[in-house]
Amino acid sequence: MPTKENPEKNLYILSFLNSIRPLSPELRNYLAQKIKSCSFEKNELINKAGEVCDCLYLIKKGMVRGYFISDASEITTWIDSENEVFTSITGFFRNQKSEEYIQSLENTYCDYLKYGDYKYCLNHFPEMRHINRILLEEYYILAEQRVYLARIPNARKRLEFFMANMKPQIMDRIPRKHLASYLAIRPETLSRLMKDKN
Repeated sequence: MPTKENPEKNLYILSFLNSIRPLSPELRNYLAQKIKSCSFEKNELINKAGEVCDCLYLIKKGMVRGYFISDASEITTWIDSENEVFTSITGFFRNQKSEEYIQSLENTYCDYLKYGDYKYCLNHFPEMRHINRILLEEYYILAEQRVYLARIPNARKRLEFFMANMKPQIMDRIPRKHLASYLAIRPETLSRLMKDKN
């Protein structure tokens, strides 16, 4: 659940959605009333496993990750930064308890929309259904990239694929332990591979 409501709504998400498909005045007015802004401190838990995440977030500034816990180890499954949308897929779209944690990796600032308001938009505004389709396509593409990455058997090639195709612009911002977990590489192996690249 979001913390620290920002009373001065920036509505950054309106520009983001409008860039996907122009919003009608009616939809823009509705969203302007429903979108809220929030912030999370570095390393703050945004959502816990076992909770329902009923917010769809757009990152204005900062970085977040999703992870689950296996044998007392945190396994990072995704990392998002500026201009990316995040939520718990099962929590938001199925109204089910999430199996993952969501955590901010930096001081992070977001706009968000609650599930009920999102559903209302889908049911009442045709352009929102188009936006929803585009967002789902993006999720599928990213999911496909993560699956491909996970199947690369060589640690060096996984790192190279990540740097070339996924998040090259934020490499220096990701804590090494989380990047190593995401790439399924031991931290010391990642350090060695990064030194070889320099």
